[in-house]
Amino acid sequence: MALTLTACVNTTQPQSASPTVSVSASVTATPSPPPTAVYKPADAKGKAENVPVPVLPEAAKANSKEGVEAFARYWFQALSYAYETGDLSAWSAMTSAECVFCNRIKQGLESAYVKGRWVVGGNMTTPSVEANFKSEALSQQVTIQTIQSQIDYYDADGSVGQTPTPPSNSASGMIAAFESGSWKVKDLGLIR
Repeated sequence: MALTLTACVNTTQPQSASPTVSVSASVTATPSPPPTAVYKPADAKGKAENVPVPVLPEAAKANSKEGVEAFARYWFQALSYAYETGDLSAWSAMTSAECVFCNRIKQGLESAYVKGRWVVGGNMTTPSVEANFKSEALSQQVTIQTIQSQIDYYDADGSVGQTPTPPSNSASGMIAAFESGSWKVKDLGLIR
């Protein structure tokens, strides 16, 4: 890039020619790091933003007691992500269409995010996961303690959409099968 600078000249003195100075400079641009997306949880003013996507742990890829337990934890992390974002894709891919209770969860979440609606809360943790693993069995039973925060529902205009769902601390029974190298939830239900 060439820059041309013109010197200021006092107009009271005679000029034979305008003095000019030519300066050449090369500019090397250093790329700046991309801006880091900042996580913002949903609130009464709007949907969550930049929610970290759960990552399937390596342990969850094994057909073992540890594998099905890691998978069960991940499955609930993916469900928690779905509550926070309305994105059910990862969770649905690991869930059989025959799971009646799962279908009710899916329908509820789809309606909570339709027409600009959103959810606040519903985050899930699984402090206790225990599989009754039998290596010869076609499917495995897993008992999971699930703690879920309160769920508040908002309509597109920011008004309260429906009565909040209170927080819960429950035990679930999961039936999971290892098929084609990965786990899939076949059934789910609350244990009373």
